Amino acid sequence: MALWQIFLIIGVICIILEMIIPSMFFLNLSIAGFITAVISLFINDANMLTIDFIILSLVSIFLLRPLLLRTLKPSKDKETGIKSEYIGKIVKVTEPVTKYSGTITIYDERWDARVENDDEIPAGTEVRIVKNDSLIMYVERV
Repeated sequence: MALWQIFLIIGVICIILEMIIPSMFFLNLSIAGFITAVISLFINDANMLTIDFIILSLVSIFLLRPLLLRTLKPSKDKETGIKSEYIGKIVKVTEPVTKYSGTITIYDERWDARVENDDEIPAGTEVRIVKNDSLIMYVERV
């Protein structure tokens, strides 16, 4: 078996492992395997190609992996869309809002609401959403 075929097989196996265990680790090894397979078309020394594979793997892991993790993993805001959609909106209070209870209506949906201070906001008052904690919206008077 030719050296380029061995490194190509290493690259394919690492891609398959990355599909099974998505960690952005095996993807870097597969990239190094594919690049080493191309280099092996010009160099026919197995020791030199193994060193090339190790160096390319380390460079890929330390330089490319952080970039891939940052760009490919969505943040919580992008997953839920809550912060971008509701924060800053002015809504009506349907049940009096206190530090421990209350509800508001957003787009005809009922949401639990709280205030951060000891205020009590009566029903019918317009409030602004300042933050959310899971399914609870924190509001303040307008």
